[in-house]
Amino acid sequence: MRAILVVALKEIQEGLRNRWVLAATLLLAGLSLSLTLLGSAPTGHVGASALDVVIVSLSSLTIFLLPLIALLISHDAIVGEMERGTMILLLSYPVARSQVVLGKFCGHVAILGFATLVGYGAAAAALLASGATIPPQSWPAFSAMLGTSVLLGAVFVALGYAVSSLVRQRGTAAGIAIGIWLLLVLVFDMALLGLLVVDQGRFITAGVLDTLLLLNPTDLYRLSNLTGTNVSQFAGMAGLTASAGHSFGVLITAMVAWVALPLGLAILAFSRREL
Repeated sequence: MRAILVVALKEIQEGLRNRWVLAATLLLAGLSLSLTLLGSAPTGHVGASALDVVIVSLSSLTIFLLPLIALLISHDAIVGEMERGTMILLLSYPVARSQVVLGKFCGHVAILGFATLVGYGAAAAALLASGATIPPQSWPAFSAMLGTSVLLGAVFVALGYAVSSLVRQRGTAAGIAIGIWLLLVLVFDMALLGLLVVDQGRFITAGVLDTLLLLNPTDLYRLSNLTGTNVSQFAGMAGLTASAGHSFGVLITAMVAWVALPLGLAILAFSRREL
């Protein structure tokens, strides 16, 4: 455990030196504040609290931005150090390869978690400073959005590690990482929507649709955050949210599985890889 912590701290220090922590925090804070100031204006017309509107707005931002940041900081975590020759130096210390992967993973998730909590926390602070009326039931939904945002980032960090452990060149890892982002964030939902339109409910029943949604972590994130919010009817996934058969616990469990499987693949691939 101590070796994992040491490697994690090393990754955090490198993130600070490379300005990843500062850049991610400022980017998330700037965009979340913009969405807060612009997106809370119509709350008086739709009958929702300002924080509920912010939750939906930030959820949409997270789906596009956080996976991209996660893949950018993780796609070369293994292959990059091997190309630079620093991995051999790291493994010369009494540390197992699995501990290297787990430590680097924890460090990158910590960077994303800090950026998310500070960046999105700035949006809540701005609402409080503006004197907006926020009902008590909105705060648990906001907290759940923060937690699931960090979990979504962890999913794509794990995917980045799997890619980084399997390929031989950083350029290849970068190309595959962008392809994963396009597939899971953009292509999957468009293909699923087209399939639903063509099928017209003949073969894709509610149960089949629920199963298909488990194949995409971004859809799991959408469903877990839109369920129970007062403005979910104004979000793009509101129809699926109303008919989804998965509970919040099942959605979180599925997202945890999305972290564990690619991270396990990364550990297995790296343990068998020649330096």
